[in-house]
Formats: sequence, structure tokens, C-alpha cells
Amino acid sequence: MSLDLPGLSDLSDLSAPRAQTSLRIAIMTDETGWHTARLKRAFRARGAQARCVDLAQCRIDTTWTPHGLMLPGFGRTLPDAVFVRGIAGGTFEQVTLRLGILHALREAGVPVYNDARAIERSVDKSMTSFLLHRSGVPTPATWVGESAAFAQRVLMREAAAGRRVVLKPLFGSQGHGLRRLGPAGARPRALAPLPSLKPYRDVAYLQRYVDAGRAGFDWRVLVIGGRAVAAMRRTGGKGWIHNVAQGAKCEAAELDAALARTAIRATEALGLDYAGVDLIPDPDDAARPLVLEVNGVAAWRGLQSVTAIDIAAALVDDLLGRRLPAQREALARASDASTAAVVPLHERRG
Repeated sequence: MSLDLPGLSDLSDLSAPRAQTSLRIAIMTDETGWHTARLKRAFRARGAQARCVDLAQCRIDTTWTPHGLMLPGFGRTLPDAVFVRGIAGGTFEQVTLRLGILHALREAGVPVYNDARAIERSVDKSMTSFLLHRSGVPTPATWVGESAAFAQRVLMREAAAGRRVVLKPLFGSQGHGLRRLGPAGARPRALAPLPSLKPYRDVAYLQRYVDAGRAGFDWRVLVIGGRAVAAMRRTGGKGWIHNVAQGAKCEAAELDAALARTAIRATEALGLDYAGVDLIPDPDDAARPLVLEVNGVAAWRGLQSVTAIDIAAALVDDLLGRRLPAQREALARASDASTAAVVPLHERRG
């Protein structure tokens, strides 16, 4: 599949603010490895310098003029753009501060890819489900709340209809913490009570289970800059959980129109520059895949193993060719508007 992404010739004006130096990019990550090496190589091939920065080492410092932000390796300047590859977990306060740094960078005029607002939407599964539903993106029925009694009623009601539900952590990834609840088979057994919500921080996120049958699988579709660029099927794994981290195998998949369209709509609903969208076939409508999750800090090593597309290069091209020029044009328009609004004191107004 070919990518309609800008080439190097489209990036010739990006170095204007730094006439004699290349673009400087901060890759926000709490660990370096395969992904960051691929990104740094792709940036370097396009004449940009990329440096890995841990958000935990950044700070807001209002004495750090002129912008009040300190990023290791950038002195008193800010990067030309930021690529968010990873955000370490921590206390509520620590994570809030790390996201606050990304918010502050956006406020300072630095393109952040994906920015903090979009990451917050995708990390919080409840908000993801709400936004998908609000945008009309097909997704399994979902219930989220703090009431264990309500969650038990949902479980009982779904079981009475012959359906099962999946209990998920509100924040989580790689298939960890998933529990399938409710009776299995044609003859429902006695319904087990809802498990304790303590391991789930007293929040019940319940999603209707979609049975993919014996040959169970799901899709991961990568969307970059509003285009679905690659897809794979994930098969096997830990029973009904098909995450690569749970032992699933990656297979190349045809990116048909329905799959691409649904993944793009899901990404747009959350306002993401790029995303890994997890989908599953709808047993009632083969032409209508259902979105399970949307990952705003998506890994792509498994997908890269089954596609010829250089994913890191595609991501870098989208950031440099779409987000950076757009941000600079927006800042220029804002500056022009601000200047036009100023009336010189000596100007006579009739």
C-alpha cells in the first residue's frame, strides 16, 4: 500500500526559524529501545535532530525565561516539535504533572504529537467509549461507574439475555486485568457474583463481550494523519485475549474499506494524530467491524513485522509535513491578528 505523505521537498521551509540549524525534536519516552531508535533514524534521514526526553525529568519553572519550561538537553529553548512515545506511570500527581508539561508545550506553540488532550481521551477507556458512541462509531455496549450494585445488575441483565461482559481496568493496556464474566454455553450455570472492584480502583468498566468464535482474532489498524496505513490480524494468545503481549501472533491483513473507514472515524473522534485501533468482527454484520479500544501511544513492532511500510518514517513524515507547518501558520495568523488589533496612540480615528 502506498502512502500519500509529503516528501523531503515539501519540508524545505521548516527550518526558517533556525536558519543555520536543523529542526530539533523531543521524543518523550520513559524508556529507549526499538521504537525510539527507529524514530531517531527517521528524523535523522530528514535532516532533523531527535533527542529522547523523560517527562519525569522535565519541569515547569517560571524563572526559566522566557517560557517557563525546562526540558533536559534543550537549554533555555524549546524543541521545534514533540513526539510522545511513552509516559511513565506514577502517582496521580506525577501523571498530572507530566501531562501538564505536554499541555504547557502546546500552549507555548510547540506541536505535540499526540497532544495531552488526545492522550487523556484514549487512556481513559470510559471517555473513549463515550466519544466513540457520541460520534456514531460502532463499538460494543459499555457501562462505567463506581457502584458495584449497578455493575452487578448489568451483569445479571446481560446474563439473562445470554450474553457475557468483560471487566477491564479503566487505565490499562496489553490485555492485563481483563476478566470475562457471565455464563458460558447454551445452558447458563449459576451466575457468579461480581468480583471485588478493589483491583480496579473501585471503578467498574463493563463492556459487552463479542464472541469471535473458535477461530478468534481481532484487528489492529494503524491510522496516521487521517489515513489508515496498515493492518494486521492478531490470532491466538491467552485464550480469548489477542494482545501480542499475551502471546498472540501477527498476520498481515487486508485493509478493506469498512475496516479503514471505522478506524479513521475512531481516531478522529478522539482527536488523535495517530492511533492503533483495535477492532473485532461484528457477528451480526460482517461489514461492520466494532471498535474495542483506541491506543494513543501505540506500539507498532508487531505490525511492522508484517508490513512493508516503514511505520516510523510515515509517522515522522506526518509530523514534519502536516503538524509543524500547520502550527506555524496558526501562530503567524494569531500574530497578525494581534498586530492588527493594536491602534497606535498617534493614530487619529474619525
